[in-house]
Amino acid sequence: VSPWDIALCATGTAVAGENALVLAVLFYTPSLRAPMFLLIGSLALADLLAGLGLVANFAVRYLLRPPSEAAELAAAGLLLAAFSASVCSLLAITVDRYLSLYNALTYHSERTLGFTCAMVLLMWLLCLGVGLLPLLGWNCLRDQSSCSILRPVTKDNAAVLAVTFLLLFALMMQLYLQICKIAFRHAQQIAVQHQFIATAQATSTRKGLSTLSLILGTFALCWIPFAIYSLVADSSYPAVYTYSLALPATCNSLINPIIYAFRNPDIQKSLWLACCGCIPSTLSSRPRTSSDV
Repeated sequence: VSPWDIALCATGTAVAGENALVLAVLFYTPSLRAPMFLLIGSLALADLLAGLGLVANFAVRYLLRPPSEAAELAAAGLLLAAFSASVCSLLAITVDRYLSLYNALTYHSERTLGFTCAMVLLMWLLCLGVGLLPLLGWNCLRDQSSCSILRPVTKDNAAVLAVTFLLLFALMMQLYLQICKIAFRHAQQIAVQHQFIATAQATSTRKGLSTLSLILGTFALCWIPFAIYSLVADSSYPAVYTYSLALPATCNSLINPIIYAFRNPDIQKSLWLACCGCIPSTLSSRPRTSSDV
């Protein structure tokens, strides 16, 4: 048994457990029914399935005897669908953040729960379609020379996935830059009204830059190297390169709940209530802002 596969399986187990906790909090807390929490739930569900996909892939490779092509394709399809839904959910959260600032006056009337549910459902149908591609014949099991590092995905299909991912990342980066500009402008307007221009603007700038760096930096460090490598490499490259880049990419699903869920004060309150039946005074007095989501 490869130590890399054991590490991926262990990571998948941790990812599944952590995101299951997020889903449980969202499900059992009636107050967490706003569209933004639906998007967080979509991200947690995608990462939960990604963790289960890693465990299933390990089981298919080492525990299933005799080996089954259908099981291998199903496990690969689950991983494709889950990670696609995870990236798309991150993009949806980015768009939601942008709209909440850009259309602050009409946001709550336009972004209803029904509208958000419809968009999330459409996104999941698209990602499930991507996950079905290996089972529908988009695989290299009959021609090993056409395999990419993402076996059983072909080199051409892996290149399409990598380019699509890089384009989505570029879109996310552009949206977050626009979010920072809008937030800084709002902070400057508030500061002028209260005659504390320098202090308020400096505080807003530091918070905006730290949030931007955390979100984009983590996402880029986890996924960009693997995306670029899958774009240029093929199955003839040493497997250790693939494993060493795939493991950080899967760890992104371990970090997502910390960035998007556990930093949110409403979810923190629910966790404190569930664990010890109390809410710290620092949380109860803290106002919620758009950067918390």
